[in-house]
This record gives sequence, structure tokens and C-alpha cells, in this order.
Amino acid sequence: MFVSVVIAVVIVLIVITILVAVSAGKKNSASKLTKNATGAVSKKEQAMIIRDANRRLAKDPKDPEGLMAVGNVYFNNKLWEKAEPVYIQLTKVAVERAQVDAFQANQRAGICCFMNNKLKDALGYLIFAEKINPHDFECNYYLGQALYKNKAFDQAASCFKKALIAKQDAEGIYFQLGKALYSAHHYQESLPCLKKALDEDPANKEALFYMADAMNEQGAGEKAIKVLMHLRPDPVYGARSCLEAGMYHTKVGDTEGAIQDFEIGLKHENAEPEVRLELQYRLAAVFFGIGRIPDGLNLLKQIRMVNANYKDVNSLISRYQELSSNKNLQIYLTAGTSDFVALCRKVITNKYKGSYVKIQDINVGPLYTDIIAEIETDKWENTDLFRFFRTNGATGELYVRDFHGHLQDIKADKGYCLTAGTFTEEARKYTEGRPLDLIEKSELTKILKTING
Repeated sequence: MFVSVVIAVVIVLIVITILVAVSAGKKNSASKLTKNATGAVSKKEQAMIIRDANRRLAKDPKDPEGLMAVGNVYFNNKLWEKAEPVYIQLTKVAVERAQVDAFQANQRAGICCFMNNKLKDALGYLIFAEKINPHDFECNYYLGQALYKNKAFDQAASCFKKALIAKQDAEGIYFQLGKALYSAHHYQESLPCLKKALDEDPANKEALFYMADAMNEQGAGEKAIKVLMHLRPDPVYGARSCLEAGMYHTKVGDTEGAIQDFEIGLKHENAEPEVRLELQYRLAAVFFGIGRIPDGLNLLKQIRMVNANYKDVNSLISRYQELSSNKNLQIYLTAGTSDFVALCRKVITNKYKGSYVKIQDINVGPLYTDIIAEIETDKWENTDLFRFFRTNGATGELYVRDFHGHLQDIKADKGYCLTAGTFTEEARKYTEGRPLDLIEKSELTKILKTING
């Protein structure tokens, strides 16, 4: 009897030992699954982890350890397309099971979506993760990237600033922050960041271009132009650098320099379409300014072939086509003061052919030019006042009233207002019963065509 009891006890102990060993084995296996998934493991071990995790997920698609294990392998190997659905699933499981790290699930889901160019989804997950842990480097870094791509430059800069606080020695963070500040037009604030980015990587042409343009915007054009000139031959940033350099040279009155900049820019075959259009537009404006109207028109027509509604190209083409067919109208609207005044004198003398015309006074102002002329014929003598407006817009009643007042002050007999544009209806009504004649563009153009050079 005693022997039977001893045997029974031994059997029970053996069974208990086996059960404990099996249970411990399962726990160790699960622990190993998670541990190996987060560390550096061989491809063979990774394959085992994925196989074991898939077995668990086959039984329970929401199994946290299985999801975290396979997710870690995919994420650490930058297999973003495979990792994305795993971490999206984990964001859902995190709501139900506390053992899942909700922050990591949303952070990694956001990073995967960003890497897969799913910007809207990336923003959603990363913003959620940032609310849980607003000081995490990777979360702020990738959220900043996503916001920058979404053109939310100020918000992106805020994220990069927090990322910089979390990890000041992170590679490339100063460049990302400087780029975001530059794009948000915080030029002065962007400069030290871009300088540090260049200290880290002197070959960073993008940072160099942003720094030059920021300096130009801050009024340091002389420093900026040196950098822009250096970048002109660059295959990536050369066209944009030429555009900025040309705009600077135009601003300071260096016409030859501006033409050279714009023409070099147009030689870059890989220039972005919008940059090429702007180069052509700016070069056309320079050509018009120096009287090279056919060259300017040719550029505008090239622009119109690409984008028929680009800025005011259509109206400029109409205007300069007319100018190209009427040399005197071209002088009237675009020539320097001396040539313009000389033409105005010819208009007056041409009006009184066969009469003696004496110019008594010429007053050149910013808005108009006044000329007083004394006219003598065999039958009568007059003192006439001429006012020449160079605008091609509409001239209103106030200017005509002012002209009439001046006419009375000098006791002139007759007044003529000429414009390359039009007069308003109110201005025309004001002349009724007064010794004033208004000559608009259509009539002025005919007059100018009758004048020889």
C-alpha cells in the first residue's frame, strides 16, 4: 500500500514538472519572439520570427506580440509597404489592449505612410502620436517633413525646432529647419540654420541657394550675388540662381548683367517649367526696356505657347505688337525723357504746319509733361497749352480739372490733353463748354503715324 502511494506521488510530480516545463517553454518562446524582433538579428532569425508571428496571427489577427514582432522586422528593414498595414492594425489594437504602445504604433504608422507618399494619412497618425509624446525626435522630425510637403511651413519649422531640442546632434536637422524657415519667409531666422547646414555639408547646393536668396531678401544683395553667380552653372540650382541674379541686376540697373543671367538660365535644359517661364518673362521685360521689341515679343509668344494665361502676357503682346508697328508710339511710351519731349514738340509743330510755332516753356513732371506754345499765323495769334500723359490707363476728371485750372492761370487760349490711354466719361463731360480738347489713344496713334523721324 505504501509503495503504491509513493508511486502515485512520483507520477503526479513528473506530470507537474512536465506541465511547468511546457508552460515555461511557451513563455520563453514568446519572449524570444519579441526580443529578437527588436534587436539586430540575422536573416534566418528574422524569417523564423516572421514565421512564428504569422502562426500566432493566423489564430488571432489582433495578437499584439505577433503584430509587434513582424512589424519590427519590416520597420527595421525599411520595408515600408509591408510595415504600414501592420502598424495601422496595431493602432486599432492599442485601443483595446493596454499592452500595445499606442505612441509607437501611431508614430511608426505615420512614418510608414510618409515613406509611402500617403501624406494625409501620415499627418493623421503623426499628429496623434505627437499629442501622446510631444518631445520625441522621430515623431517631430517626420511630422515636420509631412507638414513641409503640405506647405504648412510655419508648423513644420515648429516641429523641427522641437526635434532639434530632443536631439541637437541629429544629422540634417539644421537644414530641414532652415529650409522650413526660408519657405515661410522668415529669412533672417533661416540664415544661421542654413549656415550650420553648410558647415555640416559644404556640398549642399540647396542650402547654399536658400542662403543666397535669404540674404538677398534681407538686403544683402552684394553678398548674395556672389553666391548666385557661383551657382549659375549648377545643373540643379543653376536656372533658379540665374533668375535671382537677373532680378538683382535688373533692380540695380545692370541691364547687360541681367540679360546674361537670364540667357544662361534659359540654357539649362532641366530647368523647372515655372522657372523657365519666369526667365523668359523677365528677359522680355528687359528687352522691352532697351527697345528690343521684336526679341521681347518672340519670348512672350514662346510663353503663350506653353501657358496662354501666364500673367499679363496676352496684353503685353497686343501692346508691343502695336508699338513695333508705330515707332513714334514706341517712343511716346517707352523712350527716355529727351526723346519723348522732342516727339511732343514735333506733335505741336505738326499740328500747326505753315504757322510760326514758338515753344515758350516745357515742364516735365512724374505724371505728365506740359508744353506752352505760342502760335502765329497771318490771321491770328494764340497761346496754347499741351499736356501729354504717358499712361495707357484711364485719366479721370480731377486731372482734367487741374489742367483747366493751369490753363486759366497762364491765361492760355486753348488747351489740349493727350494720352496713350483713355479719358473717363466724367472727364469728357467736364470739357463741355470749355476750351479743352481731349485726345485719346486712337487719335494720338493717327497723329503719331503722320510724324516723320
